[in-house]
Amino acid sequence: MKLWIFEEEAPTHRLVRFNSEAHSLYRYVGDLNDEEICAFFLAVKPGIDAEKNLKLLKYFGYLHIFLIKK
Repeated sequence: MKLWIFEEEAPTHRLVRFNSEAHSLYRYVGDLNDEEICAFFLAVKPGIDAEKNLKLLKYFGYLHIFLIKK
């Protein structure tokens, strides 16, 4: 699956947006297989249910991961 990513940083949180289609502000990550995408999710947020989020990405075509900074 071809994957694009966009990250937003704020003092209290970080938002990582994944998309399976090109968008103007997103950067191209590459054409990744399922295992590589799951590994990418785990690198962004350790402990995430990577398989569930991969299914959501495939179904909707996009996925947003919200990370709270402590």
